[in-house]
Amino acid sequence: MSKTSHDRLSLILFSGDYDRIHYALAMASAAASTNRPVTLFLAGGSLKLILADIDKTPGWSQLRASENGKSPLEQDHENHENGIGTINELLGACVHFDVTFYRCDMAVSATGLADKEFREDIPIKSGGLVSFLSETEKEGSQIVFI
Repeated sequence: MSKTSHDRLSLILFSGDYDRIHYALAMASAAASTNRPVTLFLAGGSLKLILADIDKTPGWSQLRASENGKSPLEQDHENHENGIGTINELLGACVHFDVTFYRCDMAVSATGLADKEFREDIPIKSGGLVSFLSETEKEGSQIVFI
């Protein structure tokens, strides 16, 4: 199968590092904005990205600090000040461009998170590796592990 610009990009997000998550969202939203189908599969520490807010504090603020030592909230604020998309802006772009979100059932069970702890403003499919792999086969996907 020849590769075209419309081949699916599938990102497995496992890391809970702010920098890695932020860049993965930038990559996903950029690809989706060019009409490329994109799937994000969240597992491990990346599940913190889709945690619901607690007392007006974003759930994703529980991600690990940036490589420069700044907290996720500090780094997100700095990104905003520098004209770089924030986590919520990038998530919004992904939703707008119909990025498919999966949260790994196995990871949810391993972390003990409950459904009520996840954001409701993002259409997130619950599934496992079989669901994810079935989705990625649709358009000759490239899979990237982050």
